[in-house]
Amino acid sequence: MRPVHLHRCAPAAMSLALPLLGLATAVPAAEPEDELAEILVTATLREQRLDEVPASVTVLDARTLRDAGQQHFQDVLNLVPNLNWAGGTSRPRYFQIRGIGEREQYEGAPNPSVGFLIDDIDFSGLGMPATLFDVGQIEVLRGPQGTHRGANALAGLVVVRGEEPDRDGGVRIEAGGGDFGARSLGFAATGAADALDSAWRISVRKSEGDGFMENAFLGRDDTNGYDELTTRVKWRWFAGERTRLDFTYLHADIDNGYDAWALDNSRVTLSDQPGKDSQRANGASLRLESTAWGGNLFTAIATYANSDSVNSFDADWGNAESWAPYVYQYFGRYARERTIRTLELRLASPDAVPGGPVAWLVGAYAQRLREHGEDRTDGAWAGPGEEVWEGTDELAHRYRATNLALFGQLDGYLTGDWRWSAGLRYEQRRAHYADAGLIDGVPRSSRLSATDRMLGGQVSLAREFAGGRSTYLSLSRGYKAGGFNLGVLAEDEEEAGALRSFDPEYLWNLEAGLRAPLAAGRGHASLSAFYQWRRDQQVRTGRQLDPSDPNSYEFITDNLPKGYTTGLEAALGYRLLPALEVGGSLGLLRSRSGRAVRVEEGVAIPVPSREQAHAPSYTAAVHATWRSARGLMARVDVTAMDSFYFDVPTDHDQKSKAYALTHLKAGYETGRWAVHAWVRNLFDEGYAVRGFFFSNEPPDWPQKLYTQLGEPRHFGITATLNF
Repeated sequence: MRPVHLHRCAPAAMSLALPLLGLATAVPAAEPEDELAEILVTATLREQRLDEVPASVTVLDARTLRDAGQQHFQDVLNLVPNLNWAGGTSRPRYFQIRGIGEREQYEGAPNPSVGFLIDDIDFSGLGMPATLFDVGQIEVLRGPQGTHRGANALAGLVVVRGEEPDRDGGVRIEAGGGDFGARSLGFAATGAADALDSAWRISVRKSEGDGFMENAFLGRDDTNGYDELTTRVKWRWFAGERTRLDFTYLHADIDNGYDAWALDNSRVTLSDQPGKDSQRANGASLRLESTAWGGNLFTAIATYANSDSVNSFDADWGNAESWAPYVYQYFGRYARERTIRTLELRLASPDAVPGGPVAWLVGAYAQRLREHGEDRTDGAWAGPGEEVWEGTDELAHRYRATNLALFGQLDGYLTGDWRWSAGLRYEQRRAHYADAGLIDGVPRSSRLSATDRMLGGQVSLAREFAGGRSTYLSLSRGYKAGGFNLGVLAEDEEEAGALRSFDPEYLWNLEAGLRAPLAAGRGHASLSAFYQWRRDQQVRTGRQLDPSDPNSYEFITDNLPKGYTTGLEAALGYRLLPALEVGGSLGLLRSRSGRAVRVEEGVAIPVPSREQAHAPSYTAAVHATWRSARGLMARVDVTAMDSFYFDVPTDHDQKSKAYALTHLKAGYETGRWAVHAWVRNLFDEGYAVRGFFFSNEPPDWPQKLYTQLGEPRHFGITATLNF
C-alpha cells in the first residue's frame, strides 16, 4: 500500500474543513458553569472522587487537555507538580516523580520507576504514544503505589485514558497547521451498535513537523522532525445490567528524526548522519467488570503490548569537514522489541459506608515481559597523516521477566467522619538475561538470572469535615526490583563480581494532606506534605572509557544505603466569574542522595551528599481561562521550573538553568465548530531538557557540558468540526 503523505493532504483537508465550518449552523456556546465539575480517579483499586483519595493526585480532564495542550503529553507535563522528564529522545519516555525515575536506557534490562499506562496497557519506559487527541483524562499519582502496581510504580503512576464510547453518537474532525512545518489531521467517531447492546469509538490522528533544529551541513531543517500516527479503537458491550466488557486497541507509528545535539549547544547542527527515534507499537486491553457475584465487583483486566523502537544518532555530532584534518566519525544505533502481557483479577465488596461492614478487596496479578535488543556502534578515528582506525561493536541481547503478585485491601469507617484503609502486596519477580556480541574485537557473551521477593503496601486515615473539607495521613511502602549490570570493567575481579548485580530498592512515603472546596463549589484547593526515605537506593552512573570514542560508555547501577526526598504539593482552581477560571499548582522538593565515590583518572574521590538528578527544587504553573457565553475563549499558561542536576553526583555536577514558559491560546467556539490560534513559549525562552558532560572534540578532548534544548517559540491554528 502506498504511504499517505500528510503534507500533501493537510492543505486539502483544511480547504474542505473551513467551508464546512462556515456552512455549519452556528450553535451558541454552552453557558459557563458556576461550579467546577466533580473529578473521578480511576487509577486506584476502587474508583473514587478526587477528594476521597488519601494520596497526592493530579487529574487533567478533557477540557484542560484541549485548552492547555496541542499534540502530546509533553505539552501538559509542566502542569503537574514535582513531575519532570529527561530528554535524549524526541518525545518523553523517562519520567521523574518527586526526583525519582530513570533518565535513559542505552543498555540493560527495562526496570522503570514510574509506571505509564494507556487505557490499561503498560507502556512504562515507552511513553511516546501518549498523544492527546481524543483523550478523556490523564491521572498522575505521586508516591509509591505499593498495593496496586508494585514493582513498576516505585515513584508513582501516570494513567492516560482515551474518551469512552458514547451511544448518543458523534463525529469530530480536527485539522491544524503552524510554523516549523507543523500540520495535523484528526478524526474521531462514536456511536451505538444497538443490535449487539454495544457502543464503539474510533479515533485516528496524524501529525508531522520539521522539528526545531537546522542541519547546516546537510542544508536541511527537518532532520529532527516528527511523523506520528496514532489510532485507537474502543468497543463496549453491555452484557446485561450487571456486566460490562471493554475492549481497546491502540496502534502507534512514530517515525521521528533525531538530530538534537549541537557542539555549541545551539539549534544548528553539523551532523552528517542524522539519527532516528522511532517506535511502532500495537497494544490491546480487555476489561471485564461484573457485579453478578452476590453484588461484589469482579474485575478482570488482560493486556498485550508489542513495541519496536529504534534510537540512533550521530555520536560525534560533526562531519568530515568540521573535524578536518582529523578523521572522527561515530554512529550509534539501539533497537528494541518489547512484548508485555499482563493479567489482573480483582474481587471487591461494595464500598464501605459509615456504620456498615468493612469493605474488602483481593486480587492477583501476573506480568510477562520479553525484550530482544540489538546494539551497534560504528567508529573511525585518525590523527593528521595517521592510518584510519575503524571499529564496530555489536551486541544482541534477550531479556525476560515474570512478575507474580497477590494483593488485598481493607477499607472502613471508625466513625461517621473517620475513614481508614490498609493494603498489602506480595510480589515475586524472576528475571533472565543473555547476550552475545563483539566488543572491542573480543567475543563476549553472558547469562544472568535473579529472583526478587518484595513486600509493599499502605495504611491511611482520613477525615471528612462539614462543607466537603477533608484531610488524610498515609504511610506507604513501594519497591523496585533489582537487576544486572552488563560489561563491568572493574580491574579487581571481586569488585567486578559485586557490581554485576544490584538489589531491590524500597521507598517509604509518609504523607499528610488536606482538600477543601471554595465558595460553594466554585473552586477547590489541596495541599500535601511528604517525606520519602529510600533504602538501598538504586543509582545509575555512566563513565566514558575512551575520550576519543563518544560511544565508549560503561553504565553501572549500584545501591547506596539511603536517600530521601521531602516537599510540598499544592493545587488551586477557582471560578472568579462565570466566564473566568483561574488556577495553578506548586511543587516544592528537597532531595538528597547517599554518599558515594567518583572515580577520576583511577583515583576514588568521595562525593558528598547532594540533590538527586532531575529533581528541581520547585515546579510551578498558573493559568487563567476566559470563556464567554458568545463563544469567545482565551487561555494563558505560565509554567516555571528550577535548575536541576543533569546526572547523579558520581558522574558530574553540571546543572540546568531555571526557566519559565508562557503559552497562549485564543479562539471562537460553538457547539458545532471551533477555531483556535495558539502560541507556545511566547518569549522564546531557551531551556535544556537533558545534559551530558563528556569529551567529544579532538584533539584535546576537553570535558564539556552539552545540552538538548526544549521547544522554542512556535505557533499555529487548529480548526475543529463536531457533528
